[in-house]
Amino acid sequence: MSEQFSQDDERYMRLALEEARQAYDAGEVPVGALVVWGSRIIGRGSNRVEQLTDVTAHAEMIALTAAFNTMGAKYLPEATLYVTLEPCLMCCGALYWSQIGRVVYGAEDVKNGFRKYTQERLPFHPKAKLAGGLLALECAALMKSFFAARR
Repeated sequence: MSEQFSQDDERYMRLALEEARQAYDAGEVPVGALVVWGSRIIGRGSNRVEQLTDVTAHAEMIALTAAFNTMGAKYLPEATLYVTLEPCLMCCGALYWSQIGRVVYGAEDVKNGFRKYTQERLPFHPKAKLAGGLLALECAALMKSFFAARR
């Protein structure tokens, strides 16, 4: 699933990593997300599950909601989601319904990522492009550090 990533892709994933570090500092599982339309950031999010006592408060969901509000629209066909961890099935459902144009993730999530359940592209809109592995080592290191500190 590797693809050639641009400098912009890397820049946006680094910003998503900043969101993940904010989650880490807040005691949340460190996942960060960014929604970009053209060169404009239209949504940001980090995990807020503990803070909001809401299992649906994943970084992707928060970033998508911000993007919908920014654009005044429920579909994001020209947007790209950058997320530091492979999305779960719940987030894939939201991404499907948003008709997002592209999803770029960092680290794999072997425990809860969508690929645990399917190797097919079913969780995403048929026109969506999917790419994984961008800054995967950095994204995974932040997760490992978080869980090591909890044990």
